[in-house]
This record gives sequence, C-alpha cells and structure tokens, in this order.
Amino acid sequence: MKPSPFRYHAPESLDAAVGVLAGLDNAKVLAGGQSLMAMLNLRYAMPDDLVDLNRIDGLAGVAEAGDRLRIGAMTRQRALERDPLLFARAPVFREALLQVGHIQTRNRGTIGGSLCHLDPAAELPALCMLYDAGLTARGPGGERRIAMADFPSFYMTPALEPDEILTGIEIAPWAAGAGHAFVEFARRHGDFAIVAAGCLLEPAADGTIGRAAVVLGGVGAAPLRLTAAEAALAGQRPDADALAAAAAGAEGIEAMDDGTYSSDYRRHLARVLTGRALARAAERMQGHAA
Repeated sequence: MKPSPFRYHAPESLDAAVGVLAGLDNAKVLAGGQSLMAMLNLRYAMPDDLVDLNRIDGLAGVAEAGDRLRIGAMTRQRALERDPLLFARAPVFREALLQVGHIQTRNRGTIGGSLCHLDPAAELPALCMLYDAGLTARGPGGERRIAMADFPSFYMTPALEPDEILTGIEIAPWAAGAGHAFVEFARRHGDFAIVAAGCLLEPAADGTIGRAAVVLGGVGAAPLRLTAAEAALAGQRPDADALAAAAAGAEGIEAMDDGTYSSDYRRHLARVLTGRALARAAERMQGHAA
C-alpha cells in the first residue's frame, strides 16, 4: 500500500518548523522516520502535511549541562550507541541500543522520534523513564519542560501539543560506581521486545545498595517503574535472596494482553528478566567496588 496524499514541508530552522506546525490542522513530524514511514505506507497514519526536521541544525548531539547530560532530540540512535561521553556517564544506553532493531534502522532512527512514537516495547522511552529524564519541547509559546513520568498520555500518544516539537532530553547520570543492566526477550534479534527490563544500582559506602531504579518495557502502554522493588532494595546487601525478592514483585504488575502474548506470560517474563537485570547490575556494582 502507498501513503495517502500529503503536503511535504522541509523547514531549515526550529522557529520555521514551529511556525509551519502552528498553521496546520493534521500534520505529522518526521524525525528518523523508521516507524512513521511504515505507518504512512500502511495508512495507519494519514496526515495532510508532513514536516521534516532533518534540515534543522542544532537538534542533535550529546553534551554536558552542569551535572546533567543533554541529548538533542534529533540525535541518531547509532550516534548515541557510539558516543564516548554517553558511554562513560550512562553506559546502560549502549547496552540497550545494541538491542534496538538493526544497524540500518539505528543509522536513521532518532531518540526524539522513538520517544514521540512511544511504542510500548521501545527501549529508549524505557531508558528515559529509568533516569527520570526531563524533556524540552518548543511551541509557539516558547519552551516547555515535561517530566518523562508525565510524557506518556495514552497508548503511543505523547503529552505534546499538536504544534510542539520535542527538542531535547536531559538525564542526571548516576555515580561512576553504579551497576547497570538492560535485558529483553524477543522472538529474534531486532524484533520488538515482548518484555524488557533495565536497572541501575548505586552502592552505599558500606557496600549495600544505596539506591535503585528498575523499569519494565513492553508490559503496558508506557514504561513502568517498579517503585516497590526499588524501595525494597535500598539498604540491602546485593545478594541472591534480596535480588530475587525484588524481582518477584514484578510478577504482581498489571500487564497487557494483546492476543499474541498473554498478560500472565508477560508477568512471568517481567519477573525473570528483572531478576537477570538485577543480577548483572549487582555484579557490575560489586566489580566497581573491588
């Protein structure tokens, strides 16, 4: 099938892009296009106008902003995978990105495009939820900050106004001694994950877990933080019993049933993958300490 007819716009500045969007009623923004083009061809998306951001400078790259990292929304996934600053400060990004599609799709796909598409199984929204990322959007009224926790408003629907463009993502890296892991289960490499689990474990001075963050992707309409597991891990020794007890809580989540994979199956995967991610992160945390 071919896309329905649409008008194509290629603004060369962010202000111009915002101005174009402000005057349109049924438009889609093209970032990487790795999901949108397929939706256009299948007519799942039928915009009257397509606004291409690829000619706009200044929306890509990774840079330090005080104690945070700022990632431009148009940064290609392959660039993130290979970025030395991001790898040094937030190595879990590379581990997760190696499981995103294939090199060809990562060469074009962008972090902003993935966040705005908000596929429940996508790795980058889960990572941003793991880090409590702050997002920046630009519209006719200027810039607006959105917490990642507030960004998913519905299934595959971001909390952006029709005339707003996502421009950047900020994360606060964890301490250098933190352990990390991102694991997922898919039918074959490159497929969307049925369930994914990511975690960060930061050590306290006495060798216990000072703080933890755990996220699940693929289980619901948006990435899910396991706050009860995080609270239970704080202050615990990173031994097998503590990690297994935290992972067991993942089996009590509310998971979606899509006709292909049952909610019970997703809950089972959530427990197994959370346990694997925690074990790998704890091993890395202890390795840093040694």
